[in-house]
Order: sequence, then C-alpha cells, then structure tokens
Amino acid sequence: MASDPVAYPDAPWRLQGQLWLSLFRVTGDERRPDGLYAAAFVSYEPGSDLTYSELLVARPARGARIEILDIWVDSPASRTGGRELWAIPKGLSDFTLETSHVGPLSRTEWAASAERRPIARARFTDVSRAAVRLPFRGGIRQPGLDGVGPRTALLRGSARTLPCRGHWEFAPDGPLGWLAGRRPVVSFRMVDFRLSFG
Repeated sequence: MASDPVAYPDAPWRLQGQLWLSLFRVTGDERRPDGLYAAAFVSYEPGSDLTYSELLVARPARGARIEILDIWVDSPASRTGGRELWAIPKGLSDFTLETSHVGPLSRTEWAASAERRPIARARFTDVSRAAVRLPFRGGIRQPGLDGVGPRTALLRGSARTLPCRGHWEFAPDGPLGWLAGRRPVVSFRMVDFRLSFG
C-alpha cells in the first residue's frame, strides 16, 4: 500500500464489476472540442483491490486512449490513488444503484450527487448477461494534475458486452450541465468485467 495517509493499492489495480456507458455527440467550446464524449457509471465489486462506485466523463485522446475529464467516486482511497498514480481528477460523490433481473433482462437505475446536489441520473435496460465473454484493452492519457505530471496507463481485461438502452438526466446547474438534454448516440453494458489497470 502507498504511504499516503489515505492508503491505496499499488499499481496495477485489479478490478471487477459492472459498467454502463453511453456516447454523446457534443458541439463544444475551448475546454470541450466538438466530438464524441463518453459518460459511464461503474460498480467495482468484491474481489477488486478496491470496491466503490464511479461516474466519469471522457473523450478520445492520442494513441487510441481516452482522457478522463470529470470523475467522481465514493472511496477516498480510490480518489487519492487515482489522483496520485495517474493524474485522474477524481472527486467524491454519493451514489445510489438499483438493479433488477427478469431472465436475461436487467433494469438498472443510477444516481450521483455531491454535497447533496445532483450530478446525474441514468436508467438502463439490457440483456448483456446473455453475451459471450470477450477480451478488451485500452488506456488513458492524462495531462497532469495538482503537481503530478502527465500520466498514461493501460487497461486490459474481459467482459460480456452488448448494446443496451440508456437514458440520462444531467442536472442543468451541476458540473455536467453541459450534457443536459442530450440523448445518447449509443449505449453499452459490460457485465462481470475483470481487468488490470495501470
């Protein structure tokens, strides 16, 4: 474990759980150029180096990687580790998650808020539990944060993944208000992913 007062695992982190992701087409500004942006809720479950919930927004970066622009977690260890190891700008948030299953069909509702102010809510319907497990790989490229220089990290793993139906609501006066009112271009669910990050 690292020596920070908030202890976190050394890299790489081995994680497993569930992910719901949607792509949005954005006409942006100086901070957010025109293009596709991904928003995702993630549940890192028992068996992971850390267990926590996460909401993130990312965009494509050089070298077939992504840059994480906005991200919240409900784990101080994940927040500190993400910022110090990889310059990921993690903040703290509260989450609610409800999932139900009928046969292969899953229905899921997420919500995230910080300091009692809503950030985003989302609903998903999927049959991804019926998918075949396949490998995936990717990575991040972060520009630097709070005295931590630019960082890159690789991730690789496997999951059962299929397109799903997703509906998002972003608080207009919240930190993701620039996504308010937008509809996803496409959404995906990753079931029981297992990955190594870092």
